[in-house]
Amino acid sequence: MRVTETSDQWWKTAVFYCLHVDTYYDSNGDGVGDLGGLAERIDYLAELGVTCIWLMPIYPTPGRDDGYDVTDFYGIDPRVGHHGQFVEIIRTAKDRGLRVIVDAVINHTSDQHPWFKAARRSVDNPFHDYYVWRSDTPPDTSDQVAFPDVENSIWAKDEKLGQWYLHHFYSYQPDLNVANPKVRDEIDRMLGFWLQLGVDGFRMDAVPYFVDDVETRAESKDHPEVPADPHQHLRDLRAFVNRRKGNAMLLGEVNVPHDQQLKYFGGQAGDELHMMFDFIGMQNVYLSMARRDVRPLAAALVDRPPIHPTCQWATFLRNHDELTLDKLTDEERQEVFAAFGPEPQEQIYGRGLKRRLPTMLGGDPRRIRMAYSLLFTLPGTPTLFYGEEIGMGEDLAAEGRMAVRTPMQWTSGRNGGFSTARPSRLVQRLTPGGYGPEHVNVADQRRDPDSLWSFMHKLIRAYRACPELGWGQFEVLEQPHHQVLAHRSFTDEASVVALHNFGPEPVTVELTLAQGCVDLVDLLGLDDLSTDDQGRVTVALEGYGFLWLRVHPPGTARLP
Repeated sequence: MRVTETSDQWWKTAVFYCLHVDTYYDSNGDGVGDLGGLAERIDYLAELGVTCIWLMPIYPTPGRDDGYDVTDFYGIDPRVGHHGQFVEIIRTAKDRGLRVIVDAVINHTSDQHPWFKAARRSVDNPFHDYYVWRSDTPPDTSDQVAFPDVENSIWAKDEKLGQWYLHHFYSYQPDLNVANPKVRDEIDRMLGFWLQLGVDGFRMDAVPYFVDDVETRAESKDHPEVPADPHQHLRDLRAFVNRRKGNAMLLGEVNVPHDQQLKYFGGQAGDELHMMFDFIGMQNVYLSMARRDVRPLAAALVDRPPIHPTCQWATFLRNHDELTLDKLTDEERQEVFAAFGPEPQEQIYGRGLKRRLPTMLGGDPRRIRMAYSLLFTLPGTPTLFYGEEIGMGEDLAAEGRMAVRTPMQWTSGRNGGFSTARPSRLVQRLTPGGYGPEHVNVADQRRDPDSLWSFMHKLIRAYRACPELGWGQFEVLEQPHHQVLAHRSFTDEASVVALHNFGPEPVTVELTLAQGCVDLVDLLGLDDLSTDDQGRVTVALEGYGFLWLRVHPPGTARLP
């Protein structure tokens, strides 16, 4: 790997920052965040050091699922702004060296979308085939619903037509029929439209439901031109996106077991998703933190399938949804619940948590910083959810996943600096209690060299200086302490070793890192080390301590 190669596949060394325009910054005082407000915060994001902004849905919507129930794939919700402001954001972001990706909700629409309104008028309507219907009474599908506390079937009956339509999510979100080539053309057209406006890619929502849906494939009997391989749809999408914009990328929400993951990257060809979230790694981070034993995480990382050089894992500790633990066993899930969310109001769907990391860790700054240090050294591309950089908490009184989508906390003043509107008019209540803006906000932390914000800024800078963390091979280093994860990311030219102590007690770790004596540069501090003439080094870690070491052999061109 040459350093100059990293610009070609920028997503492999990026730092993604997910935000919800509605809750980020309100520029006109109506209580709702907007594109004008985001424009005012572009410089803040550039200062923090992130390199790519991921925008949650900004499309017109009835607002029943926080924007994921879309009524116009080409529009912008008038509450947040218009296309002129969006283009200004793209230009301003690019001037600051930032890229922008947007959510692509391609699995379903709102039931208020013009397509679905037309589809339910008549079985002969041309738009009827844009969705998946059945005339016979569906079987029990309660085990297939995405939200078991709300829905008990993936089929809902349209009383006028006397038919059932497919919806893997809420009943007001009918699934699109991707077996219909007209639907695939519409999806291409939609992605092409946003690429033309200047976006750099898409976070693809609910990819397995789009690609490998048995009920949708059943409709292919009416479309003999549909490829037998359902993954051809995803290959076609990647090819289309990269024809329109060569360095655009697709980041997929794919929460499937390891043995199914590789096919979403396109197997050994690497011609489907460019990136995929590592849900299994994330879940095992929490299991390992709960046990103070790194072996579950180490096993999950080693078990990840090898992927094509153009593909990448997206690593994360928190996202905009529930913190799902669905890939853990029932017993493992209960361990995590007991450690980080034992109360029923802290759990959701029986499989996850509706809390943010700082509250789960009891506000312990040692554990919080260790967790984020770990995130930035895991093999892959780190993804942050807005507010993580200052340690925001959640509002457990908010419904479902909205608990972690509270307004951004800019200052300690009125409404946390998010809006000048009356508190009753805010799009959502601010985080209450000890994690509210009086205690946790950007303005205070940016000026404090010892704050979490300053620490995250340092992590981002260190990560960006180590492309081997995104490009290199990965190995877990052998050592006897189960509470310590020691791992190395390396290329032919460079190597970074990271150590993280998941336990509260100090520990001393001995490692063999080279063939002989080499310098070891402390990337987060000034305590540089060296190996002995046997290539060994002894490292002392405090409780919840961590260390990044760049192996710096003689003659290397890199600055220490």
